[in-house]
Amino acid sequence: MSIFSKDNDPLGEKEALARHIRLALAVERPSGMELELSYALVKRLFNPVVSGAANIPDRPCLFVGNHSLFALDGWVLGPLLLKELKRFPRGLGDKFLFASAGIGDFILKRGTVMGHPEVCSALMRAGEDLIVFPGGAHEAVKPASMKYELQWKERYGFVKLAAQHGYTIMPFGLVGPDEFYGHLMEGRDIPDSALGSLLKRLGLLTEDTRSDMLPPIPVGALGSFLPKPRRCYLGFGQPVDLARYKGRTPSRKEQQSIRAAVARQIETQLAALLVAREQHKGEDSLLRRLLSL
Repeated sequence: MSIFSKDNDPLGEKEALARHIRLALAVERPSGMELELSYALVKRLFNPVVSGAANIPDRPCLFVGNHSLFALDGWVLGPLLLKELKRFPRGLGDKFLFASAGIGDFILKRGTVMGHPEVCSALMRAGEDLIVFPGGAHEAVKPASMKYELQWKERYGFVKLAAQHGYTIMPFGLVGPDEFYGHLMEGRDIPDSALGSLLKRLGLLTEDTRSDMLPPIPVGALGSFLPKPRRCYLGFGQPVDLARYKGRTPSRKEQQSIRAAVARQIETQLAALLVAREQHKGEDSLLRRLLSL
């Protein structure tokens, strides 16, 4: 079965779910050489600028933001939040990331967990920071024409979970990773292309494949597969405190109001960050600008 199959459910069995939760709770905050190297690489390649960090309250939060192409935001956010803000939010990943036991265990040991309600509840009861991108994999494989746009559809799960546990939602916007790669071909165009025909013959593209989950064909710096060193801008909005809802599920109208408020905060941050990038583009070195074309 393809990892993009609609029927893929790695935590469908009770034992698998219990094991995932047990391992998730046992993960320790990253430290040591791996973190130092990751942080140094992010600083060197993407020279990130952080704003609004003073808005983050000193209590467990559910960080909510826009998802970047190929989920490369995690590469930037993880080391940055750990080193500069001393926060270790546990990423909530799409189930297809855990379809392979080897890959699933690898990312689980580094803090990412499956975005399953019971997994999230267990981490919230333990007072852990979490980070979620409600656009999920759809935003991570979006076409170039939709960069920095939220694609949340009818997803309210993050609002209900945060409210039930009295969590604070911390909205943020991130500009940069959506442009680490150009698009040679959009994922939605692959099934009807010559490449799609080849993938079908090889059995890699089937009727069960989620066509909305196919990623674009990327092109990086100087036509390579290396990411373009676009400078990153991270901005935090105002926290949305849901303590008053603890122990209950908000009404549908309340959920809509909360979700809309969070989305507005993120969109406001994205707009401001794009303006800031334009204002500071002259500060980028000639080499960075050439490699980012």
